[in-house]
Amino acid sequence: MIIIGIAGGTGSGKTTVVRKIMESLPQGEVVLLPQDSYYKDSSHVPVAERQNINFDHPNAFDWPLLSQHVQQLREGKAIEQPTYSYLTCTRGKETIHIEPRQVIIIEGILALCDPILRQLMDLKVFVDADPDDRLIRVIQRDVVERGRTAEAVMNRYVSVLKPMHQQFIEPCKSYADLIVPVGGNNQVAIDILTMYIKRHL
Repeated sequence: MIIIGIAGGTGSGKTTVVRKIMESLPQGEVVLLPQDSYYKDSSHVPVAERQNINFDHPNAFDWPLLSQHVQQLREGKAIEQPTYSYLTCTRGKETIHIEPRQVIIIEGILALCDPILRQLMDLKVFVDADPDDRLIRVIQRDVVERGRTAEAVMNRYVSVLKPMHQQFIEPCKSYADLIVPVGGNNQVAIDILTMYIKRHL
């Protein structure tokens, strides 16, 4: 088994990198643990206040549960992965049953942030991208998928995303074994990453 952490800023191309890796490996060999599934449950917070939660801060995540689940998979035990709703900012009642596989990928903006989680990883990857390119992708995604206005997205970028990126996400680059520049468009880096995984299977 090989456990891989893939981090990088919002809109950097992490999802594309993960998708290309999964497509290049045998079906059923890879389990993906999205860090977003491990946001802390905010059902106890009044609805009006939930929009003020900083979801780009390390404190927004349930690190102990994520580390526990990775450790269980490493030991060959199945887990019940939580589900999370962006609309209500709450954890769903249903879970996703995950069986251990040969490749475990933990993907998220702060996947390399927690020292306990990092110790469980065999390979740490940081997906890098130009800030302007990330902003464009964030605007496109949030307007289309989350119904936000371009102005609201840009305001959030300046007030939350950019400072959190500089304070917490960018420093994680120093923990990476491999940095993938130009995000999901760097096919050479993705090929190298895939070859590394196949060699260790």
